[in-house]
Amino acid sequence: MKAKCKGENYLGNKDAQVLIYDTTLRDGAQGEGISFSLDDKLKIAQKLDYLGVAYIEGGWPGSNPKDLEFFKRIREYELHHARIAAFSSTRKAGMRVSKDSNIKALLEAGVQTATIVGKTWDFHVVRALETTLEENLNMIRDSILFLKEKGLELIFDAEHFFDGYCHNPDYALQVLGTAAEAGADWIVLCDTNGGMMPWQVADAVQEVRRSIHVPLGIHAHNDSGCAVSNSLMAVYSGCEQVQGTMNSYGERCGNADLCSVIPNLELKMNCLCLPPDHLQRLTEVSHYVAEIANMPSPNNQPFVGYGAFAHKGGIHVSALLKDSGTYEHINPEKVGNHRRVLVSELSGLSNLLYKAKELNLDINSYDAETRRVMKEIKELENEGFQFEGADASLELLLRKAFGQHADFFQLNNLKIIIEKQEDNHSTAEAVIKVTVGEQTFHTAAEGEGPVNALDNSLRKALTEVYPEVADMHLADYKVRVLNGKEGTAAKVRVLIDSADPYSKWSTVGVSENIIEASWQALVDSINYLLFKRKISGEDSEN
Repeated sequence: MKAKCKGENYLGNKDAQVLIYDTTLRDGAQGEGISFSLDDKLKIAQKLDYLGVAYIEGGWPGSNPKDLEFFKRIREYELHHARIAAFSSTRKAGMRVSKDSNIKALLEAGVQTATIVGKTWDFHVVRALETTLEENLNMIRDSILFLKEKGLELIFDAEHFFDGYCHNPDYALQVLGTAAEAGADWIVLCDTNGGMMPWQVADAVQEVRRSIHVPLGIHAHNDSGCAVSNSLMAVYSGCEQVQGTMNSYGERCGNADLCSVIPNLELKMNCLCLPPDHLQRLTEVSHYVAEIANMPSPNNQPFVGYGAFAHKGGIHVSALLKDSGTYEHINPEKVGNHRRVLVSELSGLSNLLYKAKELNLDINSYDAETRRVMKEIKELENEGFQFEGADASLELLLRKAFGQHADFFQLNNLKIIIEKQEDNHSTAEAVIKVTVGEQTFHTAAEGEGPVNALDNSLRKALTEVYPEVADMHLADYKVRVLNGKEGTAAKVRVLIDSADPYSKWSTVGVSENIIEASWQALVDSINYLLFKRKISGEDSEN
């Protein structure tokens, strides 16, 4: 019998629709270190619509003025794929639903879709709400009936459903039945504490489907590291909506990462989540949201991480040269990412050959020069250079070795003066002499520190001949001490990220002198810019 390895959705066929409900702007904003401004939320909403999700939860209009303003402002934008949903809770215990401030704010948001959360775990009803189990059912019933009478699509988030089902399944199912009878369009099962295992989720969803005939969704938190797995298992067992956030943002350990959920559903489980060809926008949107959130994008994030398709081991790269399927579970372009081959002390000739192929360098794998270059790279890495994070420096090294590049300028002299003043303010001045062709430039410039002064002075010297240098800027500057036991005499590695209006690149320098290491990385950065501009100019002429 042939093994069944291709995943299927719960219908057992292709092309089942699973709607993606993005709650980055509400649940994701509750993550530590994340604070979206109103403009941030509007930008992210447009980007999520560009991705093609079905729902964008804009926030809780009853909780703060910013969220209420978001719902007013978002009406000014034309969305092509997503419906805007507003979040709220059921009416308060002992209060008429029409008088509840949260419900009134929900209506004021002016949305077509409302999501309300209600307690499913009897423990929470008694301890958190301090009311009776019967009153909790009334709160859910009244709220749904009231909002449905207003013509809204109603999504009921069954908070703590799985915990409630484990402790008191009869009551948990009674809550769902009440929501269904009141007219909820969706019932979303929430693993609010994030502690469930995938088999527990599967068993519970299958049981719910036997008695509840309203479409189901899943809302999983990641406290046990299972949010993505639980979401996929819920779909496999019968859910047709997945709630989650971009990049797993959310309270505590975060929510289910839609950047993993969506491609797994589409590529591994034959489900339709996004419009055709929109999956390839995923990496772009993930990084965009991370940039707006001012959060680092994890290098090893599945599917969309910068290192998700990065290959370092020589054996791996040797196989990749023959067939990318040997060490990649999907084609990275399907999610908008790309393959990267790293060159380091762990590399073999295969890595160098792959990199050379990317750069259109004609390299003979048995050539003595090729082996010499590989040996040089490994020696440099042994000294502390790290080319896997500095592709621009590696490309320049390879092009120099094979006669395709020469530096655009040479240093004659460099002097840096640091002055400490009485008011504790310090200044730095860099005096530099460089040669470009037959011209020599002697300049001086001040800066906030020695590296800034060095950068300013070098730019000042070069812009007369190379005006394009003014287009670039340093995007990031990192220093790593390589042998801390040496104290202030330790060797350091400097990594510089540079950017112009068209691209970004990274360079590296290593020395016991931080100024020298910075100079190496800075020189590579400018040389790389000039080389790329020269190549693009030659291409345009041709």
